[in-house]
Amino acid sequence: MLMMENTNRILRLPEVIAITKISRPTIYRWAREGLFPAPLKLGPRAIGWRADEIDAWLESRDRKQNA
Repeated sequence: MLMMENTNRILRLPEVIAITKISRPTIYRWAREGLFPAPLKLGPRAIGWRADEIDAWLESRDRKQNA
């Protein structure tokens, strides 16, 4: 769980990789397949992910692994 003060924060790809420990190609593939939160388009050449969505995704994986 991120436990970030501001969960409305937008995370860029390097932060998402560092937090999730998932590779760039896997993040994009899982997002395409609906297995990972979809990125937000921030501009013509910029995307990001909502911190609260990444946090919820991590929590759901923890629950599945501990079940």
